[in-house]
Amino acid sequence: MTDPRPRIVTERDGYVLHIVLDRADKMNAFDLQMLRELGEAITAYEEDPELRCAVLHANGDNFTAGLDLAEVGPAVRGGEPLFPKGSVDPLSLHDPKRKKPLVMAVQGWCLTIGIELLLAADIRLAAEGTRFGQIEINRGIFPFGGATIRLPEVAGWGNAMRWLLTGDRFEAAEALRIGLVQEVVAPAQLRNRAIEIAQTVAKRAPLGVYATIRSARTAQLQGTQAAVDELLTIARELMDTEDAEEGVRSFVERREGNFKGR
Repeated sequence: MTDPRPRIVTERDGYVLHIVLDRADKMNAFDLQMLRELGEAITAYEEDPELRCAVLHANGDNFTAGLDLAEVGPAVRGGEPLFPKGSVDPLSLHDPKRKKPLVMAVQGWCLTIGIELLLAADIRLAAEGTRFGQIEINRGIFPFGGATIRLPEVAGWGNAMRWLLTGDRFEAAEALRIGLVQEVVAPAQLRNRAIEIAQTVAKRAPLGVYATIRSARTAQLQGTQAAVDELLTIARELMDTEDAEEGVRSFVERREGNFKGR
């Protein structure tokens, strides 16, 4: 019998959206419903002009045990996409891609697609004791959600291949060493720390935040020169905004800016 309960829950907190994996009784393993709901949640975030930053985290002891291959495997074999057609891709591999910032916080087991979602996020935190594994190779397949592309970029070739080719598990300290996460915090502090960072990002001028991601992604996907070529174009666009004017005023008046995204 199909479980009718949602796999993803969302909650608005001012300018911040919480996107929460909520299948703790299955170690937050991703079945097709959960993949669809994540795509829908990311799309809703991207399309809402009032939301400036999102936090992706999970209920329960574990972030995710990875893909539920018994269900997802046949779908992939049959040519089905992981996420709904036309939705913003949570893995940022296919258009449309996310343009707004995403903070992620993981704990317990973070396997396969969990790591690939981390690699697609902008700021990544882990709780002490988190255990990671890109273990597809142990199941006769390979990572097809972006780890083969992004982990060498983030960690360097040798560090990436150490974990991609063995399928071994590794700890939070190693994730920090190779750049997979930016902070490791006590489990009790994980969620609050992620929210704190997201709220800080949400206070900043949103057009400037989006432009920063845009420029960095251009360099990542199209090369350094392509990013250089558009730097002044983007800067001029921003300088004509109300937020830029507010930024100057707040600097002169020695206060935080009150940005409107205009």
